[in-house]
Amino acid sequence: MSQSSSHLITHLDAQGRLRMVDVSDKNVTSRTAIAEGVVRMSQTAFEVLRDGRAGKGAVLAAAEMAAIGGCKRTAELIPLCHPLSLTKVQAVLTLDARLPGVRVQVTTKTCAQTGVEMEALTGVSVACLTVYDMLKAVDKGMTIEGLGLCEKTGGKSGDWRRAGGALS
Repeated sequence: MSQSSSHLITHLDAQGRLRMVDVSDKNVTSRTAIAEGVVRMSQTAFEVLRDGRAGKGAVLAAAEMAAIGGCKRTAELIPLCHPLSLTKVQAVLTLDARLPGVRVQVTTKTCAQTGVEMEALTGVSVACLTVYDMLKAVDKGMTIEGLGLCEKTGGKSGDWRRAGGALS
């Protein structure tokens, strides 16, 4: 595999076997990531959520806690991710009547030899799934959409920001 293409598929060794990338020679740097996603739902489910009438309880609080837990367990869920010591996880869930639904944004931070993008994405995913679980009795047709990285900072590749800003 040539040097120019080897960086594109870093989880394969020279024989094509899967491996966890060796980051031991990389510098420890401050790294952040922000990811977003949305849960679209019926107007009825949105009103149940907005008015605090969900039968399972405090949906947004549960989803925020789930996001934090998901970030912390990313290496257990994604086979080739490195376990990281997170220094910050912030989950913000916002009701959006225009969807109708919930916007989820998760910010992660660490000082490490590898980035925290997967942790932020996992946190958003778990938060969205928690919203679905807690409201599925009202609306089984909810959809989870727009999961994506918005920005990342630090590391060898430097800073990156999604063109156009946040996901719509």
